[in-house]
Amino acid sequence: MQIELTQFYARLGAIALIMILGFCLGKWKMISTKTNQELTNLLLTVFMPASLFVAFPSEYDESTLNLFTSGLIAGVLVMLMLIILSKIIFNKLWLKGDLRYESQFGLIFNNATFLGYPIVASTFGPTGVVAYCGFIIAFNVALFSYGIWLFEHKFTPKLIKSVVTNPNIIAVLIGMVLFLSGLRLPSFITDAVSYVGGATTPLSIICIGFMLSRADFKTILQKWRLAVTAITQLIVGPAITYLVLTWLRFPIEVIAVCTLIQALPTATSLGLFATKYGGNNIESSELVTISTIFSIFTMPLMVFLLLG
Repeated sequence: MQIELTQFYARLGAIALIMILGFCLGKWKMISTKTNQELTNLLLTVFMPASLFVAFPSEYDESTLNLFTSGLIAGVLVMLMLIILSKIIFNKLWLKGDLRYESQFGLIFNNATFLGYPIVASTFGPTGVVAYCGFIIAFNVALFSYGIWLFEHKFTPKLIKSVVTNPNIIAVLIGMVLFLSGLRLPSFITDAVSYVGGATTPLSIICIGFMLSRADFKTILQKWRLAVTAITQLIVGPAITYLVLTWLRFPIEVIAVCTLIQALPTATSLGLFATKYGGNNIESSELVTISTIFSIFTMPLMVFLLLG
C-alpha cells in the first residue's frame, strides 16, 4: 500500500489549518488551560472510544479479522522493540538520570491517539482504521503500564486497573465482539456513536494547537538534549518499524499504518504523566512541543522515503 503523496500532503495541510485554529484560539484566550484539559479528558474517555467502536464493518469477513489481528501483533512487536531501543539509546551513561526516563517515554510513545487516528483515517480509510484498532490496544496497554512504570518504577493494583478500565481498549473489544458475533445494534445507536466519534479529529487537533500556543519556542529550541531526543524519535522510530515489519512480512496495510504512526510526534500524555507521577513536567511538555514542531518537517520526509 503506497501513499498517494499529493493527497497525503493535502490532508496534512487541512490538519495544519485546524491546528492553527487551535493555536489562535489559545492566543486569543478563547480556550483556557482548564477548557483544554476538559476537552482532553472528553477525547480520551468519550470521543476517541466512540470512533474506535464504530471502526469495524457491520458484516463479518475474514480479511478484516486478519487485518485487526496483524495490527495487534505488530503493535506488540513495535512496543517491545521501542522499549528495548529506548534503554539502549537513552542510557544512564549519557543522560545520567536527567530527563532519561522522559526521553525513553518520548521514543516509545508518540501521538498515536490525538494525531494518529485522524491521519490514519483520512489517509487509509476504513481498512487502515481496522489495523489501527489492533495497534492501539497494544499501545494503550503499554502506555498505561510501562509508561507509568517509567516514572513510578513499580507496578500497583491501580496501574493494572487503569489498563483494564481504559475506555479505548474497552471500545475496541466491544466493537470486535459485535463484529465477530454478527450482532447489530439499532441504527439510531450506531448513528449516534458515529456522530460523537466524528468530533474526534477536529477536537484533538485543536487541543494540540492550543498546546503550541502556550509554548516558549525561543527557550525550547535552545535545549539541545530535547532537540536530539525529538529528532531521534521522529527518524529512528518509523525507520526501524518499517524495516522490521517488512522483514517479518506483515501485510502491507499494517506496515504502512504502523510506520506512519511512528512518524508522529511524542505523545501529549508525556507532560500529563510527568506531572501526575513525579517526573520533570516542564521539560516533558517542552519535549512534546519541540517534537511536534520538528514533525512538521520530518513526517512528510519519512513518508516520502518509506511509503511514497
